[in-house]
Amino acid sequence: VQLQASGGGLVRAGDSLRLSCIASGRTFNSYDFNSYVMAWFRQAPGREREFVAAIARRGGNTFTTDSVKGRFTISKDNAKNTVYLQMNSLKPEDTAVYYCAAAQRIIQSSIRTPLQYDYWGQETLVTVSS
Repeated sequence: VQLQASGGGLVRAGDSLRLSCIASGRTFNSYDFNSYVMAWFRQAPGREREFVAAIARRGGNTFTTDSVKGRFTISKDNAKNTVYLQMNSLKPEDTAVYYCAAAQRIIQSSIRTPLQYDYWGQETLVTVSS
């Protein structure tokens, strides 16, 4: 499985951005995409990678970390094998490198743990100026 993330950029505090992550593979299709839990993580300079948001298989449930609740929304488009992270009311503390990740076998209690994810996309940088 390959994950291609995009959408990062330099914005001002209060602005919005939408990150996208397209999943693909040699024989990857929408059925396969629906069998993965998809997530976004971020890593700021000098800090550990942290969980941001996840969406369950078939898009049933979503999970977000407290610091972005009410501002960030994760969603997926199965027809496009794409997961999105809509980020509104951005703050300077949201500045980080963002990664999308996929996990096929993961339980809800581990959904925030980076080591539980099987596949990772390349980074996309989000910089929020004050």
